[in-house]
Amino acid sequence: MLVIAHLSDIHIGGSDRSAERTDAVMRHLDALPYDLDAVLVTGDIADHGLAEEYEQARKLLTSRHPVLLCPGNHDVREEFRRVLLGEPAAAGPVNRAHRTGGALYAMCDSSIPGQDAGDLDGETLAWLDGVLGEEGDLPAFVAFHHPPAPLHSPVDTIMLRRPERLADLLAGHPNVAAVLVGHAHTAAASTFAGRPMLAAPGVLSTLRLPWEGATTLAGCADYALPPGLVYHVLDDTGRITTHHRVVPV
Repeated sequence: MLVIAHLSDIHIGGSDRSAERTDAVMRHLDALPYDLDAVLVTGDIADHGLAEEYEQARKLLTSRHPVLLCPGNHDVREEFRRVLLGEPAAAGPVNRAHRTGGALYAMCDSSIPGQDAGDLDGETLAWLDGVLGEEGDLPAFVAFHHPPAPLHSPVDTIMLRRPERLADLLAGHPNVAAVLVGHAHTAAASTFAGRPMLAAPGVLSTLRLPWEGATTLAGCADYALPPGLVYHVLDDTGRITTHHRVVPV
């Protein structure tokens, strides 16, 4: 059995409470009487992509559990690489594969520099096809920031572009157990390309939905609700179960 904690959209620098809320979530995870297989943070680590935001995020995201990251539309690839990953600054997509706890985690970069919508470009799709093919015997999770299917929320206006290209790729990799995303600032469960598509809630804020009074992105973020996370459990039969938690601040 694999147990994964999944959080997203911590937006360090986006509010004077972003660090406090992120710290509360990470302390909650470190206090668990169990060793998680991984903690996934699916993008928007920094709010403005500044070096000082990543410095703070690097300290906050230190954990006894393996922490795996990918960028979001608020992130800047060069500083993400330099500060969070300790690598030379470079402008290309930040794609990383991790093999831990008996599974493969393909952390993909769906950001388009300077834009809010997302895309998995040709370089990223070729990389993903390669790493999934190399580890065909391992259960795999494909994680990135932008949802590839509508969530019936204001964020649908800036979701993943050209999702059919990813769907075609996944058809050749039956070992992919789920697609894990962020960006939505609300926990959501759907399907994509015949696999579970699971969105993490936001740590910094929660996005109100149309039936809660939100019709556009402007002004629909609720900062009063507590930060959230989800646990994904993959059992020996390949079934995924997701549990939702909020963390008091």
